[in-house]
Amino acid sequence: MDKGVVPNGMMIAQNQTLVTEFILLGLSSNPRTQLVLFVVFSVVYLLILAGNAIIMITIVHDHGLHTPMYFFLCNLSIIDICHATVTVPKMLADFLSTEKTISFGGCVAQMFFLHLFACTEIFLLTVMAYDRYVAICNPMHYLTIMNHKVCLLLAGTIWLGGTVHSLALTGMTIKLPYCGPREVDNFFCDVPPVIKLACTDTYIIEILIISNSGLISVVCFVVLVVSYGVILVSLRNHFSEGRRKALSTCAAHLTVVTLFLGHCIFIYSRPSTSFSEDKVVSVFFTAVTPLLNPIIYTLRNEEMKRALHKLLGRKISGEKM
Repeated sequence: MDKGVVPNGMMIAQNQTLVTEFILLGLSSNPRTQLVLFVVFSVVYLLILAGNAIIMITIVHDHGLHTPMYFFLCNLSIIDICHATVTVPKMLADFLSTEKTISFGGCVAQMFFLHLFACTEIFLLTVMAYDRYVAICNPMHYLTIMNHKVCLLLAGTIWLGGTVHSLALTGMTIKLPYCGPREVDNFFCDVPPVIKLACTDTYIIEILIISNSGLISVVCFVVLVVSYGVILVSLRNHFSEGRRKALSTCAAHLTVVTLFLGHCIFIYSRPSTSFSEDKVVSVFFTAVTPLLNPIIYTLRNEEMKRALHKLLGRKISGEKM
């Protein structure tokens, strides 16, 4: 490169070329494949918005669902909408664009909100497991233990914890110098692929990421599995109908936990080396899991289905009058 000539997306600062934007390599470089993916993920994103919105509206309108379990489920739907919105709209736009760039500030914002919502969801799933543990193992004192004030305190704590985690992780990332290359090997900005582009040794940062995100994921996963194990053991003393309902709820929660935390453990519990499976796992993390949550928690939940039918019946009656 000639002296003084700087490629697009870079600027000179203190005798060093700094990156001002990144290039997202995306899921495919084939135009036809990108068009197909655009259609598929457009439908997926609309279903995520519609499914989670229906859950929230149903819970708000049905007073029979104003319980701790559905309060946390409503929070989960909010997080899923936000989580998908951080990455999917940008991915859809890039499918139709020849220049798949994102500004440095946009990349940082994407990383911050991605980890904010992801970490908050991990904590929320852990709290939901505790809620089911109290409801099944200590039903006589359930409403006393999980009262309105406790639920609000837990919700505030998990959002605060997610914020602190995301600030710490993003803060470590943006302090690194980036002077090229600019290609992020994914369809969104995440900490592992971005720090690979830093023009400095990132070994300590990678260890901190593993001890932060990786440890949170593994510990929460172990806590969740142990919690549901205790619940399953305690279900032996329940009547068949109550046991069937509780097993169905626990199975739904475990499905979500496995899909969501499986990605976090796979990506953040190892040094930032790229595997061919990373993008596929990331698709499940950002798009598939937020889509599955409404299906799992609605189609497998009799109370939600009854409340949804009642809400739809009320709206149809109102339109006829």
